[in-house]
Amino acid sequence: MKRIFLIFFLQLTAIVSAQESTTSAPQTFTLEEAIAYGLKNSYNAEIASKDIAIALKQKWEIISQGLPQISGNAEYINNLKQPVILLPGEIAGGDPGTFVPVTFGTQQNLTATGTWNQLIFDGSYIVGVQSAKTLLQISENAKVKTDLEVKLAITNAYSNVLLARESVEISKRNLETIQKNLNDTRKTYENGLIEEEAVEQLEITLLGLETSLNNAERMEVIAYDMLKLSMGIPVSNYIEALDNLEELSTENFDLQLLNKEIPIEENIDFRLAQDQSNQAEILVKLEKSKALPTLTGFVNYGAQGNSDSFSFFTNNQVYFDQSILGLSLNVPIFSSGMRSAKTAQKRIQYEQSLIQLEFTKNQVELNIESAKNDYRFSLENYANKQKSLDLAERIENKNQVKFLEGLSSSFDLNDAQQQLYRAQQDYLQAMLNVVTNKTELENLLDTTKYSKEN
Repeated sequence: MKRIFLIFFLQLTAIVSAQESTTSAPQTFTLEEAIAYGLKNSYNAEIASKDIAIALKQKWEIISQGLPQISGNAEYINNLKQPVILLPGEIAGGDPGTFVPVTFGTQQNLTATGTWNQLIFDGSYIVGVQSAKTLLQISENAKVKTDLEVKLAITNAYSNVLLARESVEISKRNLETIQKNLNDTRKTYENGLIEEEAVEQLEITLLGLETSLNNAERMEVIAYDMLKLSMGIPVSNYIEALDNLEELSTENFDLQLLNKEIPIEENIDFRLAQDQSNQAEILVKLEKSKALPTLTGFVNYGAQGNSDSFSFFTNNQVYFDQSILGLSLNVPIFSSGMRSAKTAQKRIQYEQSLIQLEFTKNQVELNIESAKNDYRFSLENYANKQKSLDLAERIENKNQVKFLEGLSSSFDLNDAQQQLYRAQQDYLQAMLNVVTNKTELENLLDTTKYSKEN
């Protein structure tokens, strides 16, 4: 029995260990995989998809107002105290001038009615259907805009993860170098060949690098959390970025992108502004349509049962049928200028939307040119920062040799080291800018239309 229990315990332990190793395995993503994942699972993308679903339901809600509407009504009445009506006495054979109390009807009544309503003509209904289509178009274009923003957010977050990771690695290498220099300098100082100030200067540099390393490690954790948030992954999950910042920046060199041109009307920001203008125009038509008559038709059918006791579901209960067919015409005649004032307001708002549309067109043109300039600058700056880093490394190496040979001071070495550290960070930032600036330019030049597959 003990042996069986031991075998079961070992098997259970193995299963639990396997599950823990499976759940702790990180999800790995390249940048393209992260973007694809985020477009399906990010919080903003899901909200935008829900907006489209809402717009579809709103469209059907408006359309259904012009379709037949059927309603039913049932009413049960129990006259606990039936109303009394006084009839002149002479009618009932009494003396003139007297009254006879009389009750009419039965104590209990049951009525059931079904009504069919049909809208025949309503100008605001026609405009409302147009408005629903425009609202759906706005939601679809907003989804495209959201997807572009998600792509940019994930690209920025992913690149910041790579930047933070590279910063940690560089800080570790710099720390190892300074620690080695410090150890060598201490030995030289102990042999009386150098002043104590040189040792202290390197200790200051070492402390600064340790602080920078700790901060870089914390920033890497935060960068990963930001990436998970932008992708729609719980912050508690563990993920890993597979790309390398330098390789990624090299892959994003695309000089042909600087020559790409698109019709401004295809830009998503312009399309959204145009949707708003179309909606404003429809609102003008809606106010005008309120001056038109409306015509509705209806058919009513019902049955009524009467009894002094609750016998409505017995076979001998008698029901009396009733039915009505009718038309209702409503003609607006005079509103004291209220309708014309509302129409004028909507017309002015429509004119405002046209001005905003023209502004958006010029703004998009400016944004595209500015994004091209930023991307071109990031490519040039990347090459310059790479050269600057090479020079800074050579200068720092020369000063190390001079310092160890006693040909330069610790301050000269510190200046060269600080210049190297700045060049390293500038180079990392230059690589980051290449990736993010290209994505921003691609978003402005993107002409994607919404489709269900997206």
